[in-house]
Amino acid sequence: MTKAELATIISDKTGVSKIDVLITLEQFFKEVQRNLAQGENIYVRGFGSFIVKKRAAKKARNMANGQPMIIPEKYVPSFKPSIDFMKRVDKSMKEKEAKASSKKSTRSKNKTAR
Repeated sequence: MTKAELATIISDKTGVSKIDVLITLEQFFKEVQRNLAQGENIYVRGFGSFIVKKRAAKKARNMANGQPMIIPEKYVPSFKPSIDFMKRVDKSMKEKEAKASSKKSTRSKNKTAR
């Protein structure tokens, strides 16, 4: 789903104009970026957390010439979903898989019955 598609859905469900929704989404993204760039995590209860993770320095090998090299430590933005969010996604995906597998088994039964 794209940002424009998300804005359309929110606009349709709330009655707020699509332009206002896009402005709000854009400001939300800017605030998340600004806070994470300052090292401040953002916690949204029931949804998840936008956090900064520190990646340690590590040894690697240059694929072009085989020389060992050090990849320096770095900080990266990350999203950690809430437990409720993870459960909802897991349940939904399992239901989707079950429907897909039941359709496949129905199709294969129909083919063998012919």
